[in-house]
Amino acid sequence: MHASFAAVFVALFVAHQVADHWIQTQHQADCKGRPGWPGRIACAAHVTTYTLTALVALASMALTLGLPLHLGQVAAGLTVSAVTHYIADRRTPLKRLAAALGAGRFYALGVPRAGHDDNPSLGTGSYALDQSFHYLFLFVAALVIAA
Repeated sequence: MHASFAAVFVALFVAHQVADHWIQTQHQADCKGRPGWPGRIACAAHVTTYTLTALVALASMALTLGLPLHLGQVAAGLTVSAVTHYIADRRTPLKRLAAALGAGRFYALGVPRAGHDDNPSLGTGSYALDQSFHYLFLFVAALVIAA
């Protein structure tokens, strides 16, 4: 079980990086945090391709290594990952969580000033908190899948 957890976590982590940075469309990235149905739909589309990427990574890993995974646990783990990914990527819940935990200033770190495009980078506090939130739940998903 210990080796299964490590293999599952690595597969989920790699899938996360690929899905979040290569597979996600520009439209999804630009719109997933917007209010209303356009934002919800863009986020749901991203989470769908994100989850399919994770499923492909897990299946490839399991088949290549001969690692038996239980379908119910895979479904439960991917559900944890998908739901928490959606919550974080809608932006407002993560911003509110950061504020509630006293990390509101860190969340805003590196955000361009209003009316300026003076920090077009991934180096923002909101990005760091988003990624660490995702990693936490990748860990939980791996525990669920490998248990």
